[in-house]
Amino acid sequence: MTVNIDKCRVLVVDDEPEMCKGVQKILRNFDVFVQDASSRVTYEVDTATSKNEFFEAFTSKNYDLILLDYKMPEVSGLELLEYIVAQKKNTLVIMITAYATFETAVESTKLGAYDFLAKPFTPDEIRNAVKKATNHFVLTRRAQEFEEQRKKLRFQFISVLSHELKAPLNAVEGYLDILDNRFNNISPEDFHMMVNRSKIRIEGMRKLIFDLLDLTRIESGEKKRKLENVDIKQMAQFSADLFAEDAAKRNISIELDIERAGEFCVDKSELEIIFNNLISNAIKYNRDNGRVKVKIKSYGNKLRIIVADTGIGISESDKSRLFKEFSRIKNEKTIHILGSGLGLSTINKIAKLYNGNIKVKSKPDVGTAFVVTLFA
Repeated sequence: MTVNIDKCRVLVVDDEPEMCKGVQKILRNFDVFVQDASSRVTYEVDTATSKNEFFEAFTSKNYDLILLDYKMPEVSGLELLEYIVAQKKNTLVIMITAYATFETAVESTKLGAYDFLAKPFTPDEIRNAVKKATNHFVLTRRAQEFEEQRKKLRFQFISVLSHELKAPLNAVEGYLDILDNRFNNISPEDFHMMVNRSKIRIEGMRKLIFDLLDLTRIESGEKKRKLENVDIKQMAQFSADLFAEDAAKRNISIELDIERAGEFCVDKSELEIIFNNLISNAIKYNRDNGRVKVKIKSYGNKLRIIVADTGIGISESDKSRLFKEFSRIKNEKTIHILGSGLGLSTINKIAKLYNGNIKVKSKPDVGTAFVVTLFA
């Protein structure tokens, strides 16, 4: 299990310097493990013994937790509490006071205090109060990060979908405009060619939509999988044929090298996603007059798919980012190559469903080979 290391920034506000130093000492080597977030939290503690010191510290740094004295000589703790809450910095406040009554606790809570601690307190009492607040702010932070990431992914997903649909829609619209404006001057051959190409584009859009839905279902675990014996050679040939036209435009050859690959127990749609993404990438990131080689080996319950190209290659520093969602390698060689950044991360997820993996071997300006291993 990966444990995240977080730092909690604490400000102790009390007009008694010894009190501030005491809390600072108690929290210096203290840490809290938040199990639900797999996070270990350590503390960075600042102190303020006056109104001016408080404002100087608060305006110069974002604090996660403030231990605030209820009764200060220049300003009341409640006034400072109201100010802190008004800034909307998501800072938790624990009121500390020697004048602990039910009324002061209620008043502090109404104004936005997270907790209330009566003086004098023991080291364990301050640790427990801080631990409680730490759990709250860490889990709240994780929830906010998750929500921000969800919004970002949703925006990126919609952007990718819009981009991928735009080209075929423009093509179909272009053919329809020609048919509408020059119908009487179009030969039967051209007419059928435009209709057929439009159908292909529409089928591509339909497939794209269903593939994207499949990707989201795979990630959410809601996709209903149908494991069956599938002809591997037929699937590989289908994908190669699907991208043959794109390859021919750049004079890129696609070679199939299949060793003992009969049937394999797999979800057909998942295998199709693997072949389509790898072959498509091998063409997109290849050179004109290049070559794509698809090699398939089947050994009992083990299937290995190798798709190699003679393209631009990938640097060592970029390899670590390849299988992250929406991750695309951006440099002067790839700036004009379009893609969603979802393909390889999706293949990685699919491979794990089969207790397998995806690996990459690459050399810049020589080529790249992706190796996917699946177990039935």
